[in-house]
Amino acid sequence: MESNSSKKGKLIVFSAPSGSGKTTIVRHLLGIDHLNLEFSISATSRAKRGEEIDGKDYYFLSAEEFKNKIKKEDFLEWEEVYRDNFYGTLKTEVERIWAKGKHVIFDIDVSGGLRIKRKFPEQTIAVFVKPPSIDELKIRLKKRKTESEDKINMRVAKASAELATAPLFDVIIENDNLEKALQEAETLIGDFVNS
Repeated sequence: MESNSSKKGKLIVFSAPSGSGKTTIVRHLLGIDHLNLEFSISATSRAKRGEEIDGKDYYFLSAEEFKNKIKKEDFLEWEEVYRDNFYGTLKTEVERIWAKGKHVIFDIDVSGGLRIKRKFPEQTIAVFVKPPSIDELKIRLKKRKTESEDKINMRVAKASAELATAPLFDVIIENDNLEKALQEAETLIGDFVNS
């Protein structure tokens, strides 16, 4: 993948601690036709949750398949979040979206988001979605009722470290009022894709 080709689409990265509302913001932006966005589906080695569908929510791979793709350098970025629990962005996914003449939007963890920004500094806007507080984050994660208390505590601990990286992003959107955050994101991305 050429990182200096200007005719390519743009890359829009949304990163945040789990529970900060980034997925809600990304879904909102995907619903706005004139932004011409398509969602980058991540690959993961974790098990499906609930109603998740392979090829729509994630590309579900075994840890073995994931490691083979790492060896073959098939990923734009990847990370082992917990032991044998990998997430990554396949190069073919970005190429697939660019081939349709669309811009790529990512809902991705902090380190992955920053890696994409480093690889494509000119084409990428990296947005950090900040929750009002760690306490509020914990409340939101509990409301989801998808994870154990231990897993929630792990996510909250990780969130503190992630919040420290916020200044490395191009823009920080504070999500204490969802309507305001959605409007801010819409204006920001509209300006970026038209620049």
